[in-house]
Amino acid sequence: MDHSANFTLAGIWASTGPFARGVIFSLAIMSIASLVVMAERIIVFRKTRKDSRNFAAKMGAILAKGDLQQAANTNMGKDVGHLGRVIGSGLTAYRISPSDKEVAVESVARALERQAQREVQSLKRGLGVLATVGSTAPFVGLLGTTMGIVTAFQLMAASGAGGLGTISAGIAEALITTAFGLLVAIPAVMAYNFLSGWVDARSVDISESSNEFLDVVARHLGGSHTPQA
Repeated sequence: MDHSANFTLAGIWASTGPFARGVIFSLAIMSIASLVVMAERIIVFRKTRKDSRNFAAKMGAILAKGDLQQAANTNMGKDVGHLGRVIGSGLTAYRISPSDKEVAVESVARALERQAQREVQSLKRGLGVLATVGSTAPFVGLLGTTMGIVTAFQLMAASGAGGLGTISAGIAEALITTAFGLLVAIPAVMAYNFLSGWVDARSVDISESSNEFLDVVARHLGGSHTPQA
C-alpha cells in the first residue's frame, strides 16, 4: 500500500484524528500567546529604555549641580521610564521627609527600594507565559505522539497486517505533533532567556542609580539644607 500521499502536510493533516488535531490546536494557541508576549515585551522594553535614558540625561544634569530641591520640583512628565519612576519616588520621599538626616535618608531608601521592586515586577510581566510554553509545549507534542503511535498499533492489530510499512504513515503523523511542540517551545525558551537577561540587567541599573541618588541625598542632607514638606 502506498502511503506517500500521507507524507505531505495536507495529507498528514487530513489523516490525523481528533486527539492529534486537538493537540495541534493547543500548540497553535500556545505559539500565538508566546509570540504576542514577545512582541509586547520588546515594544515595552524599547520604550522604557528610551524614556529612562532621556530621564537620566535631564535629571543627571540637575543633580550634578547638587540642587535636590530643583530636582524634586521639576516635572519630567509621564514618559520617564522605569528609572524615572524609581528616582521620582525617591525625590517625592525627599520632598516630604523630616529634618532629621538619618530618618530622611532611610525614608528615601525605602521609597527607592519599593518602587524598584514594582518596576522589576512590571518588567517581568508576561515572562511566565514564555516559561510555561517553553517547558510544556514539548510534552504536549509528546502526548500527541504517544497517543498517535498507540492508535497506529491499534489499527495494525485491527487490520491483521504487520510490518513497519503498515504503520509508517501513522507513526509519521504522530511524530508531527512532537516536531510542532519543539517548534513552539524553542523560540519561547530563547525569548524567555533573552528577556529575562534584559530584566536582570535593568535591575542592576536601577540598583546602581538608586544607590547613587541616595548618596547625593545623604551628602545634601549633611549640609545646611532642610527638606521641605
